[in-house]
Amino acid sequence: MGRILEAKPVIQTIKEDLKQEINGFVESGIKPSLAIIRVGNRPDDVYYENSIVKNCESMGIWPQRFILEQNISMDDFIEVLNIVNAEPRIHGIMIFRPLPRQLDEEILQHIIDPAKDIDCMNPLNQAKVFAGDMSGLLPCTPAAVMETLKYYQIGLKGTHVVVVGRSMVVGKPLSMMLLKEDSTVTICHSKTQNLPEVCRNADILVAAIGKAKFIDDKYISDKSIVIDVGINDTGDGKICGDVDFQAVVNKVQAITPVPGGIGSITTTLLLKNVVQAIHLQKSRHYRNDFNHKDLH
Repeated sequence: MGRILEAKPVIQTIKEDLKQEINGFVESGIKPSLAIIRVGNRPDDVYYENSIVKNCESMGIWPQRFILEQNISMDDFIEVLNIVNAEPRIHGIMIFRPLPRQLDEEILQHIIDPAKDIDCMNPLNQAKVFAGDMSGLLPCTPAAVMETLKYYQIGLKGTHVVVVGRSMVVGKPLSMMLLKEDSTVTICHSKTQNLPEVCRNADILVAAIGKAKFIDDKYISDKSIVIDVGINDTGDGKICGDVDFQAVVNKVQAITPVPGGIGSITTTLLLKNVVQAIHLQKSRHYRNDFNHKDLH
C-alpha cells in the first residue's frame, strides 16, 4: 500500500509557526484581522465561511464578515471593497467566488489591495509568482501542494512533475512554484495526447483537472507520488478527488487522500496569508490603530 500523505500533521506544523507570529503581533499591539466578503447565501459558501471563521478564532485572528445581497450592484460592491481596502484594522480580504453575473471580476481583481489579497485574486500577486518571486501572497491551493511536499521531505530538484490541469487557480501557478524548486514540469490537460503515458512517466503526478476519479491505474506506476487537488461532489453527500483513490492506492509510492488532504491545508494557508499580509503592509509603513470596536 502506498504511503498516505495526510494533511493533519502538515496543518499542525503550519499552525504552530503561525501561532508564534500571531502572538508576537498581538504583543506589539496588532490584532490580525480578516474581512470575509460573501454575496448571497450559497450553502457551500456559508459552510466554507464558517470553517474559515472557526479557524480564525482558534488562531487569534479577528474575522469580520461582510454579507451582501445577491443583487448588489457593481457600484455598491466596489464601495464595500474600497472600505475594507482602506480600513487599517483589516489585514486580509477574501472574496467568495464565483460572484453573481452583475459583478465583473475582471474589474474587481484590479481594485482589491494586493497587500491584503489573501486569495491571490489581484493580477499583481499572480505576476509575482510567474516571475519566480514567492515573497508575496501565494495562491493557497498551489501553496498547499508545496507545503505537503516539503513536510514529507519529497525532493523536487531534478524531478519530473506532471501537472494535469492548466487553470490560473492551480495548474499554472503551481507549475511556476515547482520550476522555482528546479523541477522539470509538464503541464497537461484533457486534450493532451497519450495522457496516461505522460502521467506514468512522472515522478510526481498532480491531479488538478476537476473531474471526479479521472486518474486511475492507467496513469500511474509503482514509483508515482500522487498529489490529488480535486474536490468533487459524489452525489451522496460525500466528496472525492480527481484520482480514483481505491484504484491506485496500492499501486503507487505515495498519495494524498480526499478528504483530509490538500483541501484541508488550503484553508490553513489562508490564515498564513493573513500573517504574510501584515508583513507586507508593515513594509510599506503600515500603521495599525486596532481597538475592539466593531467595524460595522
